[in-house]
Amino acid sequence: MARKSGATRAPADGGLPSKEQILEFLNSAPGKAGKREIARAFGVSGGAKIALKRLLSEMAEEGSLSGDKKHLREKGKLPPVAPLEITGRDEHGDLVAKPLEWEESDGKRPLVRLVSGREGRDAEFGIGDHVLARLHKLPRSSGAASYEAIPVKKLRREKRRLLGIFRASKRGGGTIEPIDRKELKSWPILPEDMGGADDGDLVRFQLVRRGRFATPRAEIVESLGNPDDQRKISLIAIHAHGIPEDFPEAVLRECETLEPPTMGGRTDLRSIPLLTIDPMDARDHDDAVHAEADPDSKNSGGFIVTVAIADVAQYIRPGSKLDREAQLRGNSVYFPDRVVPMLPEKISNDLCSLRELEERPCLAVRMVFDKHGEKRRHTFVRAMMKSAAKLSYQEAQAAIDGNPSDKCLPLMERALLPLWEAYRTVAKARDKRGPLDLDLPERKIILNEEGKVARVVTPERLEAHRLIEEFMIQANVAAAETLEEKRLPLVYRVHDQPSPEKLKGLRDFLETLDMKIPHAGALKPEAFNRVLHQAKDLPVPDLINEVILRSQSQAEYNPKNIGHFGLNLVRYAHFTSPIRRYADLIVHRALIRALNLGPDGLTDEEIPRLAAVAKAISDTERRAMSAERETTDRLIAAHLADRIGATFAARVAGVTRSGLFVKLKDTGADGFIPISSLGNDYYHHVEAAHALIGARSGEGYRLGDTVEVKLLEAIPSAGALRFEMITEPTKSNLSASRLPGRRNTGKKKFGKFRGRSR
Repeated sequence: MARKSGATRAPADGGLPSKEQILEFLNSAPGKAGKREIARAFGVSGGAKIALKRLLSEMAEEGSLSGDKKHLREKGKLPPVAPLEITGRDEHGDLVAKPLEWEESDGKRPLVRLVSGREGRDAEFGIGDHVLARLHKLPRSSGAASYEAIPVKKLRREKRRLLGIFRASKRGGGTIEPIDRKELKSWPILPEDMGGADDGDLVRFQLVRRGRFATPRAEIVESLGNPDDQRKISLIAIHAHGIPEDFPEAVLRECETLEPPTMGGRTDLRSIPLLTIDPMDARDHDDAVHAEADPDSKNSGGFIVTVAIADVAQYIRPGSKLDREAQLRGNSVYFPDRVVPMLPEKISNDLCSLRELEERPCLAVRMVFDKHGEKRRHTFVRAMMKSAAKLSYQEAQAAIDGNPSDKCLPLMERALLPLWEAYRTVAKARDKRGPLDLDLPERKIILNEEGKVARVVTPERLEAHRLIEEFMIQANVAAAETLEEKRLPLVYRVHDQPSPEKLKGLRDFLETLDMKIPHAGALKPEAFNRVLHQAKDLPVPDLINEVILRSQSQAEYNPKNIGHFGLNLVRYAHFTSPIRRYADLIVHRALIRALNLGPDGLTDEEIPRLAAVAKAISDTERRAMSAERETTDRLIAAHLADRIGATFAARVAGVTRSGLFVKLKDTGADGFIPISSLGNDYYHHVEAAHALIGARSGEGYRLGDTVEVKLLEAIPSAGALRFEMITEPTKSNLSASRLPGRRNTGKKKFGKFRGRSR
């Protein structure tokens, strides 16, 4: 049999290879190599195999070999191809990783720097990902990294990183509290396994066995900071999801070299009273709006609306360190206690923020609407603008309602009133189009100076919010239409119609309320809107809104267009928020290229990568949503932790075989009631009715029921709450004796809380 590459010399005397030959072979073997592979490569057979075994054992005792008989390697070295875990970035912004397979006796795990196999490949990988890579040993003068690696493929990521909160014991050691409410297991930590962690630290740990039949035990690998000390409970979600937090020094240095552009080649919009209208606590402003009556006599009653968006493409050039970093992050992440931005503050809060009365470069679209609100035409320009005023939604709305502030008073006739008149005209076409009209008020957490929950509020939904949303939607549609017309590839924002499975579940539930929805096929949002209108007369209209929301598909980014079902639009692309979404930056570059608006448009190298980038930024968007939701849950669980035994008004927000999910009325907190705590009856899960029904009594609980619950347990680190049902079950018109489902003896003890998130 031919030898594998690397075994270039003949075996030493006695038919055995030398130690040097063995090491040379192991270092060049393309895959795992052990005793069998060495024997085959050097033609060792018969009794010589015993001598080879002794030689390998001798090398292991000397410290030159590591591993077991099936997987041997030179001690302290990595093979040519190995699985890695991406752990962070270096000072240059490059992704760095550590080997997944490593003998702790070999010392500290070597650091590996990842390099892209081709331009833009970084978008496929993020912190926490596992990759199979080809490795190359670097000279000692190459910095902290010992190896350089080119990723071959992305491996299945571990289900979740092993993270927890370390709680020290006075006797030494301590325990690790869970941060995942799907896996509420605590781990004891011996003093020798603390890894230098302090009480309250967020830690990463691993499970190890000290023997073949020993029980796994936890040891701390890394301390990641204290969420309480830093008043940043979002630290947990940031590390759990591998969200990039701090910007590398190389990225910040590149940021400092940026200079504002001149007027050369730009349209002058500085005299137009464009307004930014944002939340009161907004720090960056990437969109401004203006409207005026169309002076064209052929368009009587029509309006010209201008939407100006910060020109991020002016500063973030393809292939730059800033661009790679923005691609890696995908989007900004908004937590109650802080924001993890996509772009450094120098750009997001300064160069690209449309500050009041300051000149800023922008990409603007001028849209002409007729008296029915239908768009006749639009034009994109690269321009220079100066915001006439920075207003909050509340301030702008108050002005329209007849209570203008001193700032708004001089803007009424020339800016605010025309803006509202244009909106009410465009709203006619929106209502005719019939987008999905869900009414789901968002709760906002207000923190005190200590970073703890002061109160939870539901901001009022104003006409000013709808005005900005509608004009942004129109600008996004215009961007997609222009790029399609110019036949330039783009990343669409797509939203598929509900799947048949979800529609069936929704239809079964609505039938229990004597409500119907058409079958799939030519289904449009107006079918859901009819149900939502009927629901307004029911005791819990917000429940119907939530159930319909759950039935919808998830929106995503894709270079292939399937339309946007929720907005009832044939084509749609994100254009209006390039400070916080990478998708919008791609669309800006595409428009610049398509309309010859400058040298910093979409490049030939980027176009083949659009599908990979679209998938990556869809993933980072979902990551951000999960992290934001989990942080809110943890903050509210901490807020309620000292109210064990208190009772709360709630609503049944979910029904499963294992119990009920409830949502508290005042805070919107989600909690769980195990089915084993619902009394002395046998409860069946009636899936079609979203109910738990007692077999003997015929009484039970249904989705949407208003109930009173008692708080039994709170685990702030995991954002988990467990409740006891106080409200008695009500009679059901369902015959439980003939319904299949899970039986509950009602005799189980509560035991360890094992609630699951929805």
